[in-house]
Amino acid sequence: MASVQRRLSALLFGVALAGTTLAGTASAHVRYVVDDPADVGSIVSFVASTLAVPAHAAIVGGSALATATGLLAFRRVRPFQRDRDVFADAMADYRDLLPWLLRLAIGIPLVGAGFSGYYFTPLLESDARLLFIGLGFLLLFGLATRLVAAVGLLLYLAGVAVDAVLLLQFEYVGGFLALVLVGSGRPSADDVLERVASDDDSTYARVDPVHALATRFRERVAPAEPYAPVAIRLSLAGAFVYLGLVEKLLNPGYALAVVAKYDLTAIVPVAPELWVVGAALAEIAVGVVLAVGLYTRAAAGLSLVLFTLTLFGLPDDPVLAHLSLFGLASALVITGAGPFSVDELLRTRSASPEDPDA
Repeated sequence: MASVQRRLSALLFGVALAGTTLAGTASAHVRYVVDDPADVGSIVSFVASTLAVPAHAAIVGGSALATATGLLAFRRVRPFQRDRDVFADAMADYRDLLPWLLRLAIGIPLVGAGFSGYYFTPLLESDARLLFIGLGFLLLFGLATRLVAAVGLLLYLAGVAVDAVLLLQFEYVGGFLALVLVGSGRPSADDVLERVASDDDSTYARVDPVHALATRFRERVAPAEPYAPVAIRLSLAGAFVYLGLVEKLLNPGYALAVVAKYDLTAIVPVAPELWVVGAALAEIAVGVVLAVGLYTRAAAGLSLVLFTLTLFGLPDDPVLAHLSLFGLASALVITGAGPFSVDELLRTRSASPEDPDA
């Protein structure tokens, strides 16, 4: 068991590192809604000149200081403790619905990709419509869930090897891995068929070809199931870091075009350059918080708010392409950070009741 956990830990760490340094996806991809970037010249000079303005530097530095001070004060005072305890208990009661939530979060976007004719991301057209529709409906029905998730993961990784644009949808890695670990759950066709197959007096039990194999596989991966939240958390972390670092700081022209197209300075009345840099740093910060697993439920809840505001703010953004993000963030609200997290470390070192934000 220990060796299995060590191997899985190494795998998840590698996925997290790849997602953070190479790519991911996020609440909205600028290339989904704009085609022509603004001309900004040197990226380094753009960021440097933006932060060189005293007022801009004060806003960025003051926001960072206020956020850090607020987190430290929250940890020390621990307000609304009873409310948070009750919330944690409520989330624990929903834990058995996690596989169903993950199936919806991945299955619906796959069906959408099939009907719309793209390969995971709207930026990559594909004729594999029936394949994606089939995989999506199998996940929605919960039939051969672990196998379908593994096939989906292989298809995604194979696609990335051909076209790096698929890195925009890196959250699929965490979603597929989590489904391989937790299985189909209830309600699902797998659960119904397993019950029928486990009855030796049923006709289906005598002809079922996969029940014994599926049972052995489930027993093999059962020790690794607690790592599902880690896969989800790190894939979302990579998503936010990618959006802030790659799609904003390293491509400010596209981000400035989005700000101009939707008049976002009317919502946050600052210079467009500061809007881009500030949003980038905020998204990177959320990604780092998720990566280390600090106040994970709160960070996941904030992610849901950001996703929702993005969809309302960018009316022509492809909604189906982002449903997986909503589902994975919702899953983290239920599970918390899981192993390998600051939340877990603080909980084990504290003599106080379990922190529901962990």
